Amino acid sequence: MCKQCDLMRFSRRGLLTAGLAAAAALPPLPAWAQSAAPPPNAISPDEALARLQQGNARYAANAPTNRDYAAGRVARAQAQYPFASIVSCADSRLAPELAFDQGPGELFVVRVAGNFINEDGLASLEYGAAVLGVPFIMVLGHSKCGAVDATIKVVKDGSTLPGHLPSLINAIRPAVVAAQAKNPADLLAEATAENVRLNVKSLLGAKPILVDLVAGGKLKVVGAVYDIATGKVMPV
Repeated sequence: MCKQCDLMRFSRRGLLTAGLAAAAALPPLPAWAQSAAPPPNAISPDEALARLQQGNARYAANAPTNRDYAAGRVARAQAQYPFASIVSCADSRLAPELAFDQGPGELFVVRVAGNFINEDGLASLEYGAAVLGVPFIMVLGHSKCGAVDATIKVVKDGSTLPGHLPSLINAIRPAVVAAQAKNPADLLAEATAENVRLNVKSLLGAKPILVDLVAGGKLKVVGAVYDIATGKVMPV
């Protein structure tokens, strides 16, 4: 047999041997990843909400439990099993994983300034629910939201912002107009809450995927607002 063939055969054998040795050296996967047991996120929507509430209580009390970010890395390299999706503002003062005291792989987060739903965000949430099995979605606004505040100013004075900012303003405008109709004492707070409520309503009726999951009791969609000063998340 030709020397080139021997070398190719040796090379393939060597690579296979090296690959098996490397795999053997990896830490074992957790029990749920080695069995036919349900995945970790195969929980009810209410249980997912309870986990978020408990995690936020720990965070607000400055008593988080998720500090070892190396734990579970090998398992996460195989798959992800987030138990909740969070539609969050891009504001740097709000990090959902911290606010709910959750580790890597536990939350599926979609972020955009103003925490509103556009086509790309909806597609991401559909992927989370239909493919990853996420049973819970929270639309999360926050206090002192700059995107909502900017929209209020545009609505009041009719100004036009530069670049692509008008598209953001147009997405939040319906919430500001609805809030103004209530003549609230704090327009920013009411518009922030109204923006959350409108986007929750949009998700509840989002066809064809989310609306069917909600109707079947497999998915719940709620809204809440994060208070930057206290760290607490409150329903709206």
